[in-house]
Parts: sequence; C-alpha cells; structure tokens
Amino acid sequence: MASPRWTGACKLATMSYPAELDARGLHEWAARTVEELQRRRAEINALNVFPVPDSDTGSNMAHTMESALAEADKGEADVAEALAIGSVRGARGNSGMVLSQVLRGVADATTDSRVDGAVLADALTLAVTLVDRALAAPVEGTIITVLRAAAAAASEAAGQPGAQLHGILVAALDAARQALAQTPSQLPALREAGVVDAGGTGFVILLECLLAQVTGEEPANQPLSVSAPEKPEELAEIEAVFFFEGNLAEVEQALASLGNSLVIARATDTSGSVHIHSPEAGTVIETAYGLGKVSNLRLEALPPAEAGACATKHSEGESPQRRIFAAVPEGAARELFEKAGARAIGPGEDLENAAVGDLFLPNGCGGDPGRATVIPTGSIVAGLAALSVYSPNPSRSAEVVAAMSDAARSMRVAHPETESLDGIIAACRTQLAYGGEQITVLSGCDIDAEELTQLLGVDVVVLRVPGLRTEIGVE
Repeated sequence: MASPRWTGACKLATMSYPAELDARGLHEWAARTVEELQRRRAEINALNVFPVPDSDTGSNMAHTMESALAEADKGEADVAEALAIGSVRGARGNSGMVLSQVLRGVADATTDSRVDGAVLADALTLAVTLVDRALAAPVEGTIITVLRAAAAAASEAAGQPGAQLHGILVAALDAARQALAQTPSQLPALREAGVVDAGGTGFVILLECLLAQVTGEEPANQPLSVSAPEKPEELAEIEAVFFFEGNLAEVEQALASLGNSLVIARATDTSGSVHIHSPEAGTVIETAYGLGKVSNLRLEALPPAEAGACATKHSEGESPQRRIFAAVPEGAARELFEKAGARAIGPGEDLENAAVGDLFLPNGCGGDPGRATVIPTGSIVAGLAALSVYSPNPSRSAEVVAAMSDAARSMRVAHPETESLDGIIAACRTQLAYGGEQITVLSGCDIDAEELTQLLGVDVVVLRVPGLRTEIGVE
C-alpha cells in the first residue's frame, strides 16, 4: 500500500499525521475509493430501497467515482478539478449526482489540489450548498442528511484551536456514521426494510477511504447486516440521465413537473448532468432538447417504489395504461427495448393479446400487430427513436402516436459497407452530408462515443449490441 502524501509535515510517531494531502495523495485517495466502492457495491446495492428499490446505488456510486478517476488519470488538469469534471459527466443515479457535487466542493475549496483540515471543512460545506441547489426536493434520511451532518461536524472541529486534517476528518466521519445510523428513523421505507440509507453508506465509505489515506491504514470495513428488499417485477417509470448545456434554471423549472428525483449536478453555470425519474421520459427528452444541448443520454426502466403511482392501473373505473410491443431479435438489442419499457417479441411473431390502444414497433422485423396501432419503424434504431418519445398515458394517444411516428421518420438509417470502425466512420460521414445533429450507432464493434463525437463534429450515442448488424441513425 502506497504511503500517504503530504507537505509540511512528517509522520514521526503513531499519532502524527500529515497536515495536508497533496495532488498525488488526492489521486491515491480517489483510486482507493474506487477500489472500496467496487468491492462493496453489492452490499450498498442491497440497501437500496429509496427513492426506487432498483438495487443500483452501489453500482451508480462506483461508476461515478470510476469516471472521476478516469478523468484524473488523463493528467490534463488539476487533480481536484479533473475528479469533479469526471464525476459530473459520469454521474449515475441520485447518489452519484450527490457524490459529484462533493467532488465539485473539493475542487472549489482547494488550490493546487492540496487538502488540509480547513479545506476539507470548506469542501463539505460547499458540497451541501451545491447539493441543496441541485436537488429539486431534498429528502431527509438520505445521503444529503449524512453529508450535512459531516459538514457541520467538520466546520465545528475546524474552529477549534490547533485543529488539523486528521482530527477534523475523524469528527466528520463520526458524525456521518451517527447520521447514517439514524436514517431509518427518518424514512419509513428504510425502517420497514430494516436498512440504513444506501447513498449515505457510500458517502461514509468515501470518508473512511480518506481517513485511510491520511493514516496509511486500510479503510474501516464494517459490513452492515441488511435485509435486502424484494425487487418488484413490474416496471413503473424511466430513469433519464444526460449532460445538458444551456440555461440550467430554465431546464430545472421545465422538468420539475414531469417526474421526481430531479437532480442537476452543475459542472459550470451553464452545464451539468441531469437526473430524473419520470413516466414520460419522451417528454423529458423533448423538453431538454428544446432548451439546450443534450449529450450522454441514458435511459433505464425502473420498478415502482410501492404499488406506485406510475404503475399500470387496472382498478374499477380506471383505464389501463397502454402497452407498447417491439419486434426485436434475441440478445442485447432486445434488452435495450425491455429496459426502456417495451414488451419484446420475436421477429415475425404475431401479437395475439394486443388490445385496442396498444402500440407496436415492427423495427423491420415484421409480425402481425393484431389490434395494436403500428408505429412505422423500419429499423431497430428507428424503433429506439420512437420509444424515446413514448408516453404510457392513455389520455394522449393521438399526440403520442404522432410524436413517435415523427421521431421514427426523422431518423435516417444506414448500414456501413464493412463491420469495422473505418466503415462506420465512412457511413456516418456520408449520412452527415445530408445534414444531421445527432448520430446513434448500434453495433457490436467497440466504439468510443466521445472520440467519434470529436471526429464527426456532432453528438454521437453508441449502443454496443453484440451480434447485431451495425445500424446508423442520423437525426
């Protein structure tokens, strides 16, 4: 294990710790945190019951920290700033968004990536401000509660005579652990499941790794005894995550009424990662595209938290929400549609159970639609375009059908002459000669979306689908 890095102090005895971490020490802490979050992701996932019991908080926080470290590994910027930028761009889920703001707080509080006790206290305080700004509706008993307790304790400790990094960090960690232990008393969902908050747990691990970096010891490993909640089988809403460039206040106001768990993690005053849970992801995406530049879009189907306001209703006197079917080959392509809320069927398969009002995406795979309304999707990529503006709300049938049909028709589809990166680039350039603002590539080839975006000069979304003939869609 590499020794902690510091300046202006030497570890002369067991109770002597560095007065500060330098850039190298901060980088080592990030790497240590990635390792620990990866190792304990299953444990954190098992705690995930709020706001949606989708068991992915550990994975989201690990991915966010991995993105932060990857940016720092490039060596192109100040370590603290690189960690902040990487985490914001790679943030996933509510907790990942909060984590990105903690790293943004560190970057804003430090100079030359040096972190002493005062900087740590300032960073946590800034993080609270940033998170309060990012969260449309903060909920107590979550990671924000744990973060707020740590920040308050760090600020109080920093005000004491002779306060040093180690003592301030210990105070923050103790307060965070206490706040975490109290989360079940603040959230009924946690209390009923017999668990503490998942995001708060990840944040405690973050501080434990920082303390381990300062002391040169292994991170504290305190496995939590949890009762993992049963994961509902029925899908309820879509989690949309994307990077937005434009007026953040405007997009926040526009999206607030379209879903819940809205978080905007700001990278700058005019850009940041947006996270929202919504039953109308299509409307969310349309709204965002209408207000600014959208990139790194990810959609994932989520299960309902309880019986769920967004779950399909069949109670007496209520109309069931429409269903959407999609003809898709077996494999990763089918998984894409199912994760987005569609019911996948095999190519050429007939819809025997379709009801009036249901929708069908043939995707160039044929099949008898039965009583379902057909959306003209002649390819898989066109089907994804149509699905991106889908709404299950039966009161807007004509509007939704028109929007999905327009989305499918607006997608120009091409196939490269060869299944290779060069062939894909050539096909993209040919299509762009006719205009376009975004390219979607479905391919089994290993393609870097960011590199392709820089090469072509337009936003590129890459979905790796092994075994599928490459499809290129231009919007």
